[in-house]
Amino acid sequence: MDFSDQRLSYEKGELDQQSVPASPFELLSTWMNEAIEQKVQEPYAMSLATCGADHKPSVRIVLLREITDTGIVFYTNYESAKGQDIAENPNAEVLFFWHELERQIRISGHIAKIDADKSASYFQKRPHDSQVGAWVSQPQSGAVANREVMEQTFEKLQSEYPKNTQVPTPEFWGGYEIAIESIEFWQGRASRMHDRIVYTQEGKAGAESWTTKRLLP
Repeated sequence: MDFSDQRLSYEKGELDQQSVPASPFELLSTWMNEAIEQKVQEPYAMSLATCGADHKPSVRIVLLREITDTGIVFYTNYESAKGQDIAENPNAEVLFFWHELERQIRISGHIAKIDADKSASYFQKRPHDSQVGAWVSQPQSGAVANREVMEQTFEKLQSEYPKNTQVPTPEFWGGYEIAIESIEFWQGRASRMHDRIVYTQEGKAGAESWTTKRLLP
């Protein structure tokens, strides 16, 4: 299949280096809110790229669950393939792509587990069946004979933890925060003259510690 003649002209917006805020977190929140307002489907979905000791990169979709003062938070199984990568190499990148807005955000930084109490608090807010499902996926990414095995385990756990009972938070499950070291905002423009503004942190954390520069498209 040849897609070489398939292309679009991006003409929905622009990004001016002179008018962006001093802190990337302000622009990140603004763009996220605009994606929500424009009803972008799953605006919180981001591609997470990790690379373990084998130097083989892996990428998958995870969901953003919080923007903090220093980074972004998502939740997963600590014993998953991504968890193993992170344990071996605590550097990661994520990418948001919102086709409807012709925008991308690329975030790079150091990744670490968040406080266990915070993870437990979030876990208990999840739908009951999603809590049960987290116990089924152990170890996440591990091989399973067939779907029936998964469904049988799910039904067994549902009987152990009916909907009026609390499902315990697994020790192998919780949140990670990517402490942002650089973040690039990409706005599609016509004739492939895209706007790319990258923030890089210099020195101590704080709004004044960020520098910006324009990148060639």
